[in-house]
Amino acid sequence: MTKHKVVQIGDKLVGEHQPVFIVAEIGINHNAGLDICKQMIDIAVDCGCDAVKFQKRTPEISVPEHQKDIVRETPWGVMTYLEYRHKIEFGEADYAEIDRYCKEKGIMWFASPWDPPSVDFLEQFNIPVYKIASASITYKDLLAKVKSTGKPVILSTGMSTMEQINKAVNFLGQENLIVLHCTSTYPSLDEHLDLNVIKTLKEMFDAPIGYSGHERGVYSSVLAAALGACVVERHITLDRAMYGSDQAASLERRGLEILVKEIRNIPVYLGQSTKRVFESEKPLIHKLRKFDDL
Repeated sequence: MTKHKVVQIGDKLVGEHQPVFIVAEIGINHNAGLDICKQMIDIAVDCGCDAVKFQKRTPEISVPEHQKDIVRETPWGVMTYLEYRHKIEFGEADYAEIDRYCKEKGIMWFASPWDPPSVDFLEQFNIPVYKIASASITYKDLLAKVKSTGKPVILSTGMSTMEQINKAVNFLGQENLIVLHCTSTYPSLDEHLDLNVIKTLKEMFDAPIGYSGHERGVYSSVLAAALGACVVERHITLDRAMYGSDQAASLERRGLEILVKEIRNIPVYLGQSTKRVFESEKPLIHKLRKFDDL
């Protein structure tokens, strides 16, 4: 069986025996504010993330029919869900500025397209990888459109059965594919994280396996990396109290700082496989070990 355990994303190698690829998902937490977006990019850069991620929709296509006319209160007044989705979308000029700003700051960016026209939109910026959101794993036309670009694909598996995951993986092919374990509740309960699924997916597929977390807190995502997740993706925000459905499951600056620091320290914590006596221990042998006759 041919192994495809490493995928190149931009100038980064992602997979086994490579540094964990840490993605700060801005998503729609920018609330249509380019200045807010830039502040979150700055936080991702300052904390040492490898990439920031967004979501791109064509609302008329991606919003389910039964959702379009639902009325909701928003920071911009009362409007239908379809109107809200239009309001929250960044356009071409916004993404051009995001592209410029990320290049200036030295961090890559990419996005989850939610429909085929959004792939065409994103192609003009030559993003290095596409993310298939958990909600889109059964959307054949979208998977086909993303596959046609020839770019690497990150596939998220929240709210999906193993049968659905297998179908998507078989359709996309395992070369240039990364599969993320995910639970799509925002925020996810600890008992629903099922981090051992990371090991299950590693045994099933010849593709790198990662983790997309929506839980409160940091350390379960660090544990995911320790279990072998080669990608760790978390939503970020300036303030979890801000408007938006994803804010409560997002990390503020301090949480992201801890996440990145602890993930980067995992190889240090794990060390070697050979038991050693460290120089720092030797004075304690003389001080504490009374008997040495075994």
